Amino acid sequence: MAADTSKPFFPAAPHPALVPSGRKPSHLSPEASYWRSFRTSELTPSNEFNVTHLTFSPARSAPTLAASWSTSVLLFSGDPLSPLPRISASQDVTYSPSFRSDGALLAVGNKKGVVRIFRADKPSSSSGPLRTLAAHSAETRVVRYPVAGGDKVHLFTAGNDALLAYWDVPSETPVFTVPAAHRDYIHAGAPSPADHNIFATGSYDRSINLWDARTGKTPSLSFSHGELVESVLFLPSGGLLATAGGNVVKIWDVIGGGRLIHSVESHVKTVMALALAKMSNTGETRLLSAGSDGYVKSFDYGELKLTHSMRYPKELLSLACSPCGTVLIAGSSKGTIFMGRRKKKSTDEDDKEEGKGVGGEFDWAPPKPVKPRLAPSNYRYFLRGQNAKPREGDFVIEKPKKVKFAEHDKLLRKFRHKDALVSALAQNNPRSIVAVMEELVARRKLVRCIGNLDTEELRLLLHFLHRNATLPSLLCLIKYLHIHVVFVV
Repeated sequence: MAADTSKPFFPAAPHPALVPSGRKPSHLSPEASYWRSFRTSELTPSNEFNVTHLTFSPARSAPTLAASWSTSVLLFSGDPLSPLPRISASQDVTYSPSFRSDGALLAVGNKKGVVRIFRADKPSSSSGPLRTLAAHSAETRVVRYPVAGGDKVHLFTAGNDALLAYWDVPSETPVFTVPAAHRDYIHAGAPSPADHNIFATGSYDRSINLWDARTGKTPSLSFSHGELVESVLFLPSGGLLATAGGNVVKIWDVIGGGRLIHSVESHVKTVMALALAKMSNTGETRLLSAGSDGYVKSFDYGELKLTHSMRYPKELLSLACSPCGTVLIAGSSKGTIFMGRRKKKSTDEDDKEEGKGVGGEFDWAPPKPVKPRLAPSNYRYFLRGQNAKPREGDFVIEKPKKVKFAEHDKLLRKFRHKDALVSALAQNNPRSIVAVMEELVARRKLVRCIGNLDTEELRLLLHFLHRNATLPSLLCLIKYLHIHVVFVV
């Protein structure tokens, strides 16, 4: 149908307040916004090698990442991470690289059970190992340096032969060994951040043992996870221990005798690795878990709740976070190492703070906190703007005042006709009395009400009629009363 052109058409510009801003409302929590600010890239291309272990150097002066990659250990350092000369650890598959507390040495296990010590502060592709530790007859899947107390001479190892060894590294001799520390493969181990003599191991026999290097060959504490244990990790206080096995992550109170505190079942497949991440915007620490389902979960162990989930395109075997918490590394089963990092601070003031802080640390600006948007399901959604003051030019709609009903009106609503008439007469308001009497006439109840009045109430009516007989509004009522009411003198 053609448009009617006989009438003029006047286009009108839309009011600015009605034009949509184009901004999408943010439904993310502040923590979700923080984790989404990480930009993910790939450090290594895909291949057939598994990235089974990742670790960051604890030395803040020169943050360095080590990754077990086939028969070598890949090293990355700098801002952003850039590759260093790789360390050819052996002719066999390498496992569990571990930095010494000062970051100068790197210990690496391999498939034949040999542990080698390398220089990490000055890596070279041609330099050989400084020390070689041989005690295991199978894969050495756990190699850990102590992290507390500045212990630089000891190291503990464990592997698929169920052997646990505590080493004196300079002499290349074990301080003690436990041939049957567990009844199955040992794939998990962690040193305590509170005491350099304490460390924990987890095994495929579903148990976790807590060891003290001062007491030797018997575990100080033992409890069961219930699934094949893939990873164990002490939380920063040293009194809590996180264990991963199956699709479950559990948190234990080791000071309280191995009491289970909480169990997290957020993954749908096996949880392969645990890591601690420091949030650079708040300084809080989160427990991260990576699974073969391709997810990394962030867990607030203080509030005992899951805070965020991150999805990766491949199944994950390893996980690590930089000491400053601004670089997140995940290793996959196809040789790909995913790096997530945050944007660097750009203001001059932040640059000055970076110079005053710890040198060489990855330091990016945290995102501004996002105020959560009120949803219609929230009660405060319907109360917003009630205390806002009107500006000049605003059209104000005032709230209607509540109507207060008189006593005779309330009695009329309850059909108490006589009481309504007596209440109006007692107030001695001619307009109210006439209105009540007219309403009673309309209801055909006036004559009956007057017939039921007692002496005092009838005196009030006659007194009212005597004083207001000349009112025009009463003339019809008086005539009505003369016709229908018989006064008895």
